[in-house]
Amino acid sequence: MRIAGEAAYVLHTRPWRETSLLVEVLGEQQGRLGLIARGVQGPKRHVLRAALQPMQHIRLDAVLRGELAQLRNAEALDAAPLLQGDATLAAFYVNELVLRLAPRGDPLPELYDAYGEMRAGLGSDAPIAWTLRRFERDLLDALGFGLALDVDADDVPIDPAARYRLDPEQGARRVRLDRGQGDRDTAATGRALLALAADVQPDAEDLASLRRAMRVVLAHHLGPKGLKSWDMLVELGRLGSR
Repeated sequence: MRIAGEAAYVLHTRPWRETSLLVEVLGEQQGRLGLIARGVQGPKRHVLRAALQPMQHIRLDAVLRGELAQLRNAEALDAAPLLQGDATLAAFYVNELVLRLAPRGDPLPELYDAYGEMRAGLGSDAPIAWTLRRFERDLLDALGFGLALDVDADDVPIDPAARYRLDPEQGARRVRLDRGQGDRDTAATGRALLALAADVQPDAEDLASLRRAMRVVLAHHLGPKGLKSWDMLVELGRLGSR
């Protein structure tokens, strides 16, 4: 099958054999797609190599045979954001999350749009933690794993003054004050859930509570193998407080 003029975001690139690359992208129409880019390591192919850097927005032509497509051409559609520090780590985290959860060959236009918004957020002055929580919400929605954030698992409206843990299968469950510290540590405030549902940035304390609650949901869908980015000391914990 020929793929022509597919807009996509580059998720990951790694060397393959002596002169080629294996590239993973998130396409507007094709969803996650694996590509073989042959002969791009030579001195005359620097323009193509530059277009295949993670988070680059590209337009590509390819031929799909089996699980991987043969890349025929790719051009950058814009300049990728110049990320530094925590924003670089956040980009690594997001790309790893998409690679682990989004299946190949499944069109996910909502995820493609959400990725573009996340990319713009990391390249701006927007708080990194809020950019990540919005993307996690949109990723789960696009994959069919989304949870209601304005009502609990019993369809009772969320109480802004209460705390809730997010059950990956059932939704928000109110945490009683007499429950153990573990439940409270992984619970989000009702204010935070309502803010995320309304797409309105909460204050710093509520935003930090969202990171802990969302991680439980993501870990459930990832399975026993976590993310490499979660193992980078306490970096993502620092992101959650910003």
